[in-house]
Amino acid sequence: MIKVKDIAKAIEDFAPKNLQESYDNSGLQVGDPEMAVNGVLLCLDVTEEILAEARRRQCNMIVSHHPLLFAGLKQIVGQTPTERIVAEALLHNIAIYSAHTNLDSTRDGVSYEIAHSLHISNLHPLRPSAPEADTGLGIIGEISPTPKLEFLRKVKETLKIEHLRYSAQSPQIVVRKVAVCGGSGASMIREAMSAGADALLTGDLKYHDYTSYGYAILLADIGHYESELCTKKLFSRIIREAWPECVIYFAESESNPIAYV
Repeated sequence: MIKVKDIAKAIEDFAPKNLQESYDNSGLQVGDPEMAVNGVLLCLDVTEEILAEARRRQCNMIVSHHPLLFAGLKQIVGQTPTERIVAEALLHNIAIYSAHTNLDSTRDGVSYEIAHSLHISNLHPLRPSAPEADTGLGIIGEISPTPKLEFLRKVKETLKIEHLRYSAQSPQIVVRKVAVCGGSGASMIREAMSAGADALLTGDLKYHDYTSYGYAILLADIGHYESELCTKKLFSRIIREAWPECVIYFAESESNPIAYV
């Protein structure tokens, strides 16, 4: 019998909670760690649609990348989506677990998953969690010399990005060394430049990131949502290696909160 705490342990063995950033809230968000697990639904964000899908699929555990609870709730009266999700999850005995920046920082975590899909090799952390550590935020590695636009097209196709923004003034003609940070990685631009990266792939870049640094490094905004969809594959791999008999579903009701016209 697989319990909630068993799924949590498998994930935390791979991505220890001590790797999470100080602002984060990874771990069990809602539910009883001793509850037996019937099925696990994997997602990026916990929404009311995700909770409804879990009930429909008879999954009594949801595992997400982004925590449902970042700050403490002062009331649960159904006024916000978060309040309604917590109330309904408790009512229907659905546990909610999240692994966020610890999954970002662990060896073979989120940024590594992106890098592997793009055949970037010789990987090591861009911002090590400690001197000489093999964990930390972001990664940097090498690819076969690739013309800039060909590289960007490959990124767009591989990660299924609808609109890829990049620094138009970047001087690179050929890309050889690439830094990657899933989610929001604008704070790592200077580190990528210092490490000799030709390009940085990340999400949530601002206009002034391009004007301040685009003259020196190829900046490509791959989208926060798009860069972290791979977390579902990571979670599935982690859980199945520990508990092959566990019933796992990838959420189908998930959608990008950002739309394009």
